[in-house]
Amino acid sequence: MTAQANTDNLRITLDTVRDREFLDSWAELEVIGATPAGGVERQAATVEDGQMREWFSQWLRDRGFTVEVDRVGNLFGLFEFHAGAPYVLVGSHLDSQPRGGRFDGAYGVLAGAVAADRIRRQAAESGVAPIYNIAVVDWFNEEGSRFKPSLMGSAVFTGAADLEDTLNITDQDGITVREALTAINSIGETDVFPDGDVARRLAAYAEIHIEQGRELEKNDVAIGLVDRTWAANKYELNVIGAQGHTGATAIDDRQDALLGASLIVVALRDIADEFGEELHTSCGQLTVLPNSPVVVPREVHMHLDLRSDNDELLAAADAALRKRIAEAEIRAKVRVEHHKAHVWPGHRYQPQGVELARAAADDLGVSSMLVQTRAGHDSTNMKEIVPSVMLFVPSVEGISHAEAEYTADEDLCTGVDLLTETLARMLDGALDSATANRAR
Repeated sequence: MTAQANTDNLRITLDTVRDREFLDSWAELEVIGATPAGGVERQAATVEDGQMREWFSQWLRDRGFTVEVDRVGNLFGLFEFHAGAPYVLVGSHLDSQPRGGRFDGAYGVLAGAVAADRIRRQAAESGVAPIYNIAVVDWFNEEGSRFKPSLMGSAVFTGAADLEDTLNITDQDGITVREALTAINSIGETDVFPDGDVARRLAAYAEIHIEQGRELEKNDVAIGLVDRTWAANKYELNVIGAQGHTGATAIDDRQDALLGASLIVVALRDIADEFGEELHTSCGQLTVLPNSPVVVPREVHMHLDLRSDNDELLAAADAALRKRIAEAEIRAKVRVEHHKAHVWPGHRYQPQGVELARAAADDLGVSSMLVQTRAGHDSTNMKEIVPSVMLFVPSVEGISHAEAEYTADEDLCTGVDLLTETLARMLDGALDSATANRAR
C-alpha cells in the first residue's frame, strides 16, 4: 500500500469518526418530543422544549462550555479563548411546530455546537487559539407557533422587539411567555451580554439550516449560500360578526364572521395566483368563536402572511389584499380589525460572508450555489447588527414543518464540515472588513 493510500485511509477514518460523533448526538436529540410518524413536537417553553434544552445544556457542559440563559430564554454555550474578546456566535433553534419536522432548527443548533467543539479541540491540541471567542445559541421561540410572533428570542436580542412587551405575550390559554419560561426554568435574570452593546461584543454570526425548498435537490448541489431573504408581511386579524342560530337566523340577516374569514382566505390564494411565483400567501391559523355546530360564528381570529423577494410587488399584493378585505366586510356584513402586524423587509446578507462560505466550500471540494430564503430565520435579525453567514443543506422534496421532513445523513455531515471550516475562518477575523464597513 502506498503512502498516499495510507493517508487517504486515515482521512476516511477521521471523517467517519467525526461524522459518527455528530450522528450519535443527533440520535439522542431527535427522540426528545418525538411523534409516532417520525417528527417532533417541542413548541416553545413546553415540557418537551424544556427537556430538549436540559439535554443540550448538559451536552455543552460536558465539553467545557459555560451555559447561560438570558432574560427572554435564549440559551447560550460560551467558550473563551481570550478573556474579554468578542464572540463569533453560531446556532439556530430547538423549538418546533406542532407535529413538525425533526430537522428544522435543531440541526442548526447541534451542527453549530459540534463545529464549535471541533474548533475548541483543535485549538487545545495545537496550542493555537483563534482571535475571537465562540458561542453557540438556541434562540427562544423561533417558530412562533405557541407564542406570536416568530423569531422572538433573536428579535429581543437584537433590539428589534421590546423585552417586557415580549414577556407579557400570551398563548391561547392565557399563559405569558414569562410564566412559560419560568415553568421550565429557562429564564435568566440578566442578559448574557449585560453591557447592552451586543454588536460590540459579537464579531459575526453563522447559521446552518435545512433548505425547506427544492433548489439544492433539483440541482444536485450540497450547500446553499444564502444571499438574500424574502420580505414578509404577517398580520393578525379579528373578523367581528354577530352570533346567531344556524337554523333560525335568516341568511340575509347573518353577520357571519367565518364567512368573512373564508372570503379572505380565498382572496389570499387568488392574489397569489394573480401575482405568480414571486409571491407566496397563506392563512396558517383560524380560531372560530364560539365554534359550535349550531351557531353562526361571532368572531374569527386569523393569522396570515404575504412573502416576496420583490418589495414593489409585495406592496401591490398588500394593497390588493386590503381591497379584498373591504369587499369581504361588505359581503359578510362583518368588521375586520387589524390586531397585530409583524413585518420584515427583504435584505441581502453581507457579500463578504457569502464569498467566505463559497471559498470554504471550494477548498473542501463541496458543491455550492446561491439561494434565497423565503422562510424567516434568526439570521434575518442577526444580519442587521453583525456580519452573518447563512447556509442551507438539501431538503428531500422540499418538505418542511411536517413530520415527513428529511435530510440525508451525508448532507447533514457535509454541512457540519463546511460550517466548521467557515466558523474557523470567521474566528480568525475573516469578516472583520464587513464589520468595518457597517461601522462606516
